[in-house]
Amino acid sequence: MRRLSDMRERVETWRGLEAKARELHELLDMATAESDETVGAEVAGEVAALGQRLDELELSLALAGEYDRRDAIIAVHAGAGGTDSQDWAEILLRMYLRWAESREYGTSILDLTPGEEAGLKSVTVEVNGSYAYGYLKTERGVHRLVRLSPFDAAHARHTSFALVEVMPEVESPAEVEIDPEDLRIDVFRASTKGGQNVQKNATAVRVIHIPTGITVSCQNERSLQRNKDFALKVLSARLLERELERRAQEQVRLKGEHVSAEWGNQIRSYVLHPYKLVKDHRTGYETSDAEGVLDGALDDFIRAYQKATLGQKS
Repeated sequence: MRRLSDMRERVETWRGLEAKARELHELLDMATAESDETVGAEVAGEVAALGQRLDELELSLALAGEYDRRDAIIAVHAGAGGTDSQDWAEILLRMYLRWAESREYGTSILDLTPGEEAGLKSVTVEVNGSYAYGYLKTERGVHRLVRLSPFDAAHARHTSFALVEVMPEVESPAEVEIDPEDLRIDVFRASTKGGQNVQKNATAVRVIHIPTGITVSCQNERSLQRNKDFALKVLSARLLERELERRAQEQVRLKGEHVSAEWGNQIRSYVLHPYKLVKDHRTGYETSDAEGVLDGALDDFIRAYQKATLGQKS
């Protein structure tokens, strides 16, 4: 029913724009015939607005995937580089939370592993909002940061890496079948920086999917059951994303295209020294407003990727 409602809404939108274009065409013919410059100027303004709306709808065609309308689960993992990379992972978390806030999306941190000195080793966040997965899937891959390290006594330039994973949320248990016999569930006490236990009771959960080796942990909630539920939710999303990747690789193989064995291709660089530049290596889009991007201004990068995707499909 939701898919039917979505399709009906899309059809009505395009038919409404078609009617609007026809109306403006007729008004323009009348203004030209009567040499009415006032009406002509009004029509020109409405045509510009109509063109902008068509551009927005064209980009929405890139969000026509089976799972694009869904909520998303995003995970950020610090790469090699010690404290600098862990700090970079925390900066990326802030960037995505700010972006979600700008779109009035809801966010919930499902699991967080802090770094020893600063930053985060890894974090998993649920993002709730229409097309959250469709937008955020453009962010999956390795993100590279170049800056003067605040953790280096010599204040030398360092390069840090972090991996971003994006998965669609599973809406029905029937979408991903998980045999309880395939799971190993470990329970332990939640910990904080330095490894100190912060709860007397064992409420943290680690779920291991034996056939694939996928491991998911959750320790943010005080309830053992809630942590287990969240861990199973993330596991289901990871298994679904794994299946989507398998299908994509199979399609590429059937087309005879080269399939890279690298799972974490670098997609974007953020340079803060000696100059400021954020560049997406997939589309070539770049901006010198690095602070704005790190503050959540990601929409231009998302649009550039959507346009590139539409170009490849066409």
